[in-house]
Amino acid sequence: MDATILHDCLTQALAGRITFPEVVGRLLATGVERYDADLARMELRHYAAAGAIHVEPLPLADAPAVPRTFSAEGVRSAVAAAQGREVDYPGFLRRIMAAGTVGYTAFLGGRRVVYFGRDGDCHVEPFSGPR
Repeated sequence: MDATILHDCLTQALAGRITFPEVVGRLLATGVERYDADLARMELRHYAAAGAIHVEPLPLADAPAVPRTFSAEGVRSAVAAAQGREVDYPGFLRRIMAAGTVGYTAFLGGRRVVYFGRDGDCHVEPFSGPR
């Protein structure tokens, strides 16, 4: 797992210069099997199959407060907007937070993301892309 690549992926995603499928490809190529986005601590934790962990701060200006109520429909809408390139990664993060998401885990090999609310509600979103 190469910390420089992980940092570059996040920087490029926040700047809107790289798409989620491109991020997934690069993370898989450097040995990441999953990552957690902790939206309370504003950090990403990347996990390699061999046990290595890398933590990256997640700078997000104007992050909204996360309501107690979780809206799976709000998350689905944010995902669709990101897939349609209607919002960039920071806009996506703000939308899922406004929908009640406190964190999510992207399982790259399993090609799914699980979004979590404050009370344990969750939404599973499959994605296509490289294995």
